[in-house]
Amino acid sequence: MKKIFLAATVLSLAFSIQAQEIPERKAERQDRSDLRQKRMHRPGMEMRNLELTEAQREQFKQQRESFQKQMQELKKNDEITVKEWRNKMETLRKENKSKMDNILTQEQKDKMKKMRVEGAERRKGMMEKREEVRKDRLNLTEEQSAKLKKSREEMQQKLKSIKENKALSDEQKKEQVKEAMKKQRESMQSVLTDEQKAKMKADRKHRPAKRMKRPAPKDKEVI
Repeated sequence: MKKIFLAATVLSLAFSIQAQEIPERKAERQDRSDLRQKRMHRPGMEMRNLELTEAQREQFKQQRESFQKQMQELKKNDEITVKEWRNKMETLRKENKSKMDNILTQEQKDKMKKMRVEGAERRKGMMEKREEVRKDRLNLTEEQSAKLKKSREEMQQKLKSIKENKALSDEQKKEQVKEAMKKQRESMQSVLTDEQKAKMKADRKHRPAKRMKRPAPKDKEVI
């Protein structure tokens, strides 16, 4: 435990000055990186609905394997600084995304864009329903409800701005999203009464655990 704490402290200092050499890659950090890669390449419903050809499936497979190999080699490189490592990782991710996009036809890209818009609308509807349930559950006043709605909308706009900011690296976006969510939680807490906070905390405690999703069949893996 002491070794893990020490490694985390050293890593934090390295990121703050961006001039020290990368410390030894710890298992916890590797797990997080591997999880991000799996999410990045996991075949979502969008890809399964694009009617990919066998040639496209093979291209995606080859590109995925090439990218994973490059990332593995980068993780083993302890001869570069943190800043160089982050820049190289960002470059590899952008190159991979560009190559993946180029495999799709324009018709498939348009279809994917449409599905994403529809998905965003569905999520918005679900979020509004959750807001109504929370309003009734916590017995919120109209004023409280309006403030929470405004806070949520500002949060969504902030996240969109961060996502579309091409000047930021993935790590920088991650940090800004984390900070934005923290401020949004603080804003929400300032609106609720102590009784409502206690009620919400109790609801979360008794909320049933999410059921783990089944992994996609291997023969359907695309990216």
